[in-house]
Amino acid sequence: MNYRKFIFLFILSFLLIFSNRSFSQHFLGSISAGVNLSQVDGDQVYGYNKVGLNFGPSVIIPFGKNKRWSVTLELLYSQLGSRQKNVNAKVDTVYATPPKYYDGYRLSLDYVQIPVIVHYTDKRFIAGGVGFLYGELVSVTEYEDYDDNQGFVRTNATLRGPYSRSDIEVLAEARVRAYQGLWFEVRYSYTMFPIRIREFQNQYFSNTFFNRKQYNNVITIRLVYIFKDILPDKYKKAKTQTE
Repeated sequence: MNYRKFIFLFILSFLLIFSNRSFSQHFLGSISAGVNLSQVDGDQVYGYNKVGLNFGPSVIIPFGKNKRWSVTLELLYSQLGSRQKNVNAKVDTVYATPPKYYDGYRLSLDYVQIPVIVHYTDKRFIAGGVGFLYGELVSVTEYEDYDDNQGFVRTNATLRGPYSRSDIEVLAEARVRAYQGLWFEVRYSYTMFPIRIREFQNQYFSNTFFNRKQYNNVITIRLVYIFKDILPDKYKKAKTQTE
């Protein structure tokens, strides 16, 4: 599946919607930017230590009584992965038998994502949403420490494998209005199907191995600006007074 086609079709649809006045009365546009705090469950590295970008445009379709409900379609560039700093002690790391000095582990997974979310907005001030997203892997780099001699080196991970090119996640989010059309948002998402199955050597019995399924586990913090947003009454009154 070609992610460039997704980008082209989304941007084309975005431009067509907002260049047509009749459509723009029923659709809203928004732009978001923030950071991902991510980890990969199942890689023997723990903590939301990988910080990456999350940004992109979206189209919002309000519906229902008083337009409190809406469906949002987004197009995002999202950086996920996993990270562990170097340590001097023997610890349980990405591999089973670490040396006395561990140079660390770093995994970067860059996706083009298309989330579809259903939102409910209460009093035009706070909103919550649930949905799914499809992600297409566009870049991957992985570094880890194999032994004292090799040190911190890049693995053979590429877009051909061993990580899956596609990622489907379930998500939930909450947002609160910061000022007029600007919202502050926190999102949590988790992979539904493994992005990789990896074999590890047993730390205590070196001649035995075990497999672990790996999943993206992500907290996203970002700002969302909605163009021509439906504002609470206090903002409408303030705007009327200034005019």
